[in-house]
Amino acid sequence: MSRYIAFLRAINVGGHNVKMSQLIQLFESLGLKNVESFIASGNLVFDAKAGNVKTLEKKIETKLHEALGYEVATFIRTNAELDEISKHKPFPQVQLDTATALNIAFIANPIDDQAKQKLMALQNEIDAFHVHGREIYWMCQKKQSESKFSNAILEKAIGAKATLRSINTVRKMAEKYT
Repeated sequence: MSRYIAFLRAINVGGHNVKMSQLIQLFESLGLKNVESFIASGNLVFDAKAGNVKTLEKKIETKLHEALGYEVATFIRTNAELDEISKHKPFPQVQLDTATALNIAFIANPIDDQAKQKLMALQNEIDAFHVHGREIYWMCQKKQSESKFSNAILEKAIGAKATLRSINTVRKMAEKYT
């Protein structure tokens, strides 16, 4: 068995309120073991037989769509990947020290050069971006409420689904589960 972390899009935002106990039951109904939630925003940790992660993502997405009635994009990472993501330094430390927020967007596949150019064109005095594998790091230099950037704008720019988590959440998960 391998340990995996699933980051779910559209859980407990935008009027979709799902109890973590319900998500845990849905994951367990798929044969996943030792399922735990980490804060009520769609982060689930579980054990499963090692295999094709893309197939597992699709299986979870299908189950959640059937049970919840709407699409829930699912982004799975291994313990090792989560640890690396939490330790990655996407910007110089001097910039990180003055930033008010650092968020990570989880995506299914690395973006191509055209999508990266569209994303980088959104940079400004408040928002900066760094692409690393299947993650996009978003640094906000002022209050996020002052930024015009959002998950919807990100998805439009890159042409793919994404879900955002704060670096603090990712680091706490890495500390607890890796």
